[in-house]
Amino acid sequence: MSESNNSFKPSLGLVDATMIVAGSMIGSGIFIVSADMLKDLGSAGWLLAAWLITGFMTLVAALSYGELSAMFPKAGGQYVYLKEAYNPLVGFLYGWSFFAVIQTGTIAAVAVGFAKFAGYFFPALAWEDVNTFPLLGLKIHYAQLVAIVLIFLLTYINTKGIQAGKLIQTFFTSTKLISLFGLIIAGLIAFKWDVWEMNWSNAWSMQHLTRSDAGVIDFKPLMSGVALGAIASAMVGSIFSSDAWNNVTFIAGEIKNPKRNIGLSLFLGTLIVTFIYVMMNVVYLANVPLQELAFAKDNRVALSASEAIFGNSGTVIIAIMIMISTFGCNNGLILAGARVYYTMANDQLFFKQAGKLNKNIVPEWALWIQCVMASALCLSGKYGDLLDMVSFVVVIFYVLTIAGIFILRKNRPDAERPYKAFGYPVLPFIYILMGISFCTLLIIYKPQFTWPGLIITLMGIPLYYFAVSKKNKA
Repeated sequence: MSESNNSFKPSLGLVDATMIVAGSMIGSGIFIVSADMLKDLGSAGWLLAAWLITGFMTLVAALSYGELSAMFPKAGGQYVYLKEAYNPLVGFLYGWSFFAVIQTGTIAAVAVGFAKFAGYFFPALAWEDVNTFPLLGLKIHYAQLVAIVLIFLLTYINTKGIQAGKLIQTFFTSTKLISLFGLIIAGLIAFKWDVWEMNWSNAWSMQHLTRSDAGVIDFKPLMSGVALGAIASAMVGSIFSSDAWNNVTFIAGEIKNPKRNIGLSLFLGTLIVTFIYVMMNVVYLANVPLQELAFAKDNRVALSASEAIFGNSGTVIIAIMIMISTFGCNNGLILAGARVYYTMANDQLFFKQAGKLNKNIVPEWALWIQCVMASALCLSGKYGDLLDMVSFVVVIFYVLTIAGIFILRKNRPDAERPYKAFGYPVLPFIYILMGISFCTLLIIYKPQFTWPGLIITLMGIPLYYFAVSKKNKA
């Protein structure tokens, strides 16, 4: 491995950066999570409201991050912003959580999603117990092995330089955006007014849906005291589906004119995806009865909608779309994530080898250590649980990062700010209030989504002081 290259080469334009934002956001979530959201909310109006609230929060956060990305146009993104606004410990806790589960767990979950839907074409990958075998005391599914192969393949491609990753990202993101817009148009053409009117007949009555073993669906109205908790619980799904929009900030050192293009790509990418997500849910509600969406097999709401629109061929169409979506999504996650470990390593807070670039001017060692961690999570089968647990932590770090804008405005009033947060101070403050409210409601109503993720994050404190002591002895 050559170490002659010690800095990144700007080679990504605005379109490339926008493709990374949109491609990293759209994985398999939008095809699945609305089912559980409907179980929590039980109505069409509140389902769309949850997606609109999530979209608003995402757009505000993206517009706010534009100021930070213009101030610190370097690799590492959110890790750097937290370190500069607070202190190295806060930055490290984010970086540790990012490596332990946020990024690697997302890579694992998206890769397994790819393999699961490949099961439509390869029966051995169907998610059934007969397609498993024992390994080191674990029950391993063939789909998990395919997921690991996918992670290794995309990691290998990204070690060959940013151009290879860029080509994959642009092609697959463009393909899935065109496909999603095509599905939305087809869904609107097939619009079933009787289904739509039925779904909206009681649109703002929030209720919890359950189904008995006999298949009877029970509608349990929610009291006003727990309604906010139900919204927060439902938004775990929409926030997970909308996450990873900040990945473009991690590769700031490889973007042309980063002070302009990062902020603009964040806005364009999140706006496009928010529109797609809301319209996809409109298509669901316009073609499939609400109860069928809530209890779609394996939560595959997009499959139910596609079958209603295209007939039997809908299964194949959705399977192909999700495979394209997850492949492109994982490429963006793998490409961007390694840059955080690279920056941490150069701060002497991560493995030293992760801070070196290979002859292709990419952090190869950081890419491979990320690959190993994500593969281990694939084998554990616990990536889904871990991702639920860290939704709380992810939003906490978003809140801290946006609060950092206020801190930096006070502590560094004369710093260069080529771009300033849109709507400051009102919109960033609204995001902070909404983020804190979301996390507080999860603590009260869904503690299983909060404490485990918080424990994972706090485990980073002794690791930080160990790294600092080692750094001081060097």
